Amino acid sequence: MKAKLHRATISAADLNYEGSLTIDTDLLKASGIRPYERIYVYNVNNGERFETYAIEGEAGSGAIQLNGAAARKGMIGDFLIIVTYALCSDDEVDEHRPNVVLLNPDNTIKEIVK
Repeated sequence: MKAKLHRATISAADLNYEGSLTIDTDLLKASGIRPYERIYVYNVNNGERFETYAIEGEAGSGAIQLNGAAARKGMIGDFLIIVTYALCSDDEVDEHRPNVVLLNPDNTIKEIVK
């Protein structure tokens, strides 16, 4: 695991938007998730699991918006776990620590664990 946003709350969904997941830019920076990076999304409320890519949302907005087909995978208010993975060499793996960002229900940062 490279990075994780834990218990992000879906703030919006737009079925007619080109597919992706909009994430507040501040949350991307805190976690180390990059725009257009592949992300794996796990919906805590309904068990849905899917992958898409991250796009930047307005900084400070708390945006976690399902777009396109992903809009069918959750409802506003559902909790998500958003994860990225990275490959590490045998030498790197012992030193690697993921960026884990724990969120409050309003998508503000509760704690960063490294």
